[in-house]
Amino acid sequence: MAAPLAGRAGAALRDLALRSARLRGSFPAVQLTPRRWLNLQEYQSKKLMADHGVTVQRFFVADSANDALEAAQRLKAKEIVLKAQILAGGRGKGIFNSGLKGGVHLTKDPKIVEQLAKQMIGYNLSTKQTPKDGVTVKKVMVAEALNISRETYFAILMDRACNGPVMVGSPQGGVDIEEVAVTSPELIFKEEIDIFEGIKDHQALQMAKNLGFKGPLQQQAADQIKKLYNLFLKIDATQVEVNPFGETPEGQVVCFDAKINFDDNAEFRQKEIFAMDDKSENEPIENEAAKYDLKYIGLDGNIACFVNGAGLAMATCDIISLNGGKPANFLDLGGGVKEAQVYQAFKLLTADPKVEAILVNIFGGIVNCAIIANGITKACRELELKVPLVVRLEGTNVHEAQRILNESGLPITSANDLEDAAKKAVASVAKK
Repeated sequence: MAAPLAGRAGAALRDLALRSARLRGSFPAVQLTPRRWLNLQEYQSKKLMADHGVTVQRFFVADSANDALEAAQRLKAKEIVLKAQILAGGRGKGIFNSGLKGGVHLTKDPKIVEQLAKQMIGYNLSTKQTPKDGVTVKKVMVAEALNISRETYFAILMDRACNGPVMVGSPQGGVDIEEVAVTSPELIFKEEIDIFEGIKDHQALQMAKNLGFKGPLQQQAADQIKKLYNLFLKIDATQVEVNPFGETPEGQVVCFDAKINFDDNAEFRQKEIFAMDDKSENEPIENEAAKYDLKYIGLDGNIACFVNGAGLAMATCDIISLNGGKPANFLDLGGGVKEAQVYQAFKLLTADPKVEAILVNIFGGIVNCAIIANGITKACRELELKVPLVVRLEGTNVHEAQRILNESGLPITSANDLEDAAKKAVASVAKK
C-alpha cells in the first residue's frame, strides 16, 4: 500500500517523481530528477524559446490595463488571448477577488482586453493550486490566439539510465502524458540522443513522423524538434516539455505551451536565467530558507521535519502521517550542508508557532553526521529550544555524532531508525 502524501510537499515534489514512475512503466529507461526549484512565468519560458528560434505565439507582456490595450493593438491579430501570469495551474477556471471569472480570456476587441486587464492586474486569482486567498496578478500576457487543428506531445529530458538526453513524443497531445502512458502506451515513442554527437536529422524526422505530422509539416516539425534540442543544451535544461506541440489550420507547427526545468548545478553559467527566478509567490519563510540553500515548504501539521535529501524528506513526512502525526514542513538540507546551515534551519523551524516537536532524520552519505550534531547542539543552546527534539542519524561519522549528542547534556531523544524516530516524535506531541 502506498504511503499517504504529505500535503503541499507531496503535491509539489511527487509530481515529477510520479510522472517518472508512470513513464517508466511504458519505457523503463526514462527518468526525471525530482529536485527542481527555479520558477519561471509562462511568458519567460516562451521568450527563451523564441530567442532560440522555436515558434511560439506572438505576445507582449503588460503590467497595467493601458499597457495591455497598447499590446493588443500592436499585435494586430484576428483574435487575442489574455492570460494572467501566475505560477499555479488551473488559471482558466480560476476566480479573481475582483469578481472576474477565469484567468484566461479570448476576444477580438483590444478594448475588451483593457477592461479584462483592469479586473486582473492587482487582484488575487484563486485556482485549485493556489493558497486559499489566491495569488496577486502583477502581469498579464497578451498573445495572438491561434487555432489548433491537431495537438501532439513532445519532450526532451535527461535520462540517467543512458547518461544523456531522451526524446519522448506522442501523437496524442493536449492531455496528461501520464494518462496516455497508462491507457495507450503504444502511442508513446522514445528516442535516445547521443550527448556527444547531438540530434541527427533522421532522428528528428522520425519523431515528427511518429507524432503524425505529414507533408511539409513533417519537415517543419523536425526543424522545431532540433531547435528545441539546441535550446535544451544551451540553457542547461533537465526537461523541455511541450504540450501541446501543435499544428494550425494555416500549416504552421507551434509550441503552444511548455514547461522547462533547469539543472541547479548550472546556475554559475546561466546567471541571466536564474536571475529571472520569480519568488514573489513563495511564502516569506521559503525565501528566507533559500538564502541559506535550504529547501522549505510549509505544511499544516505540528511536527517539523529536518532532513537531507528530497526523497528522504518525503519519506519522513509520510511515516509521520502513518504513525498518526502531521508534518509541519518539508525542509531539505541538501548534500553539502555546513554547521551554520543547521543553525539557520533550526531558527526557521522554531519560528513557526505551529511546531510542537522537531524530528531530525539524517542519512550521512555526503553529509558528515558530526557536522549535523555540532549544529544541533549549538542551535539548541543559543535558541533555547523549548520543544521536544528527536534525532535519527545514520552514515558518515555517525559514532562521533552520537558521542557529541550524548555528551551535550541536552534533552535530545535518540532514535534507532526512521520508524522509531517517527513514533517518538508523534508520542512527544501527544503527551502535551
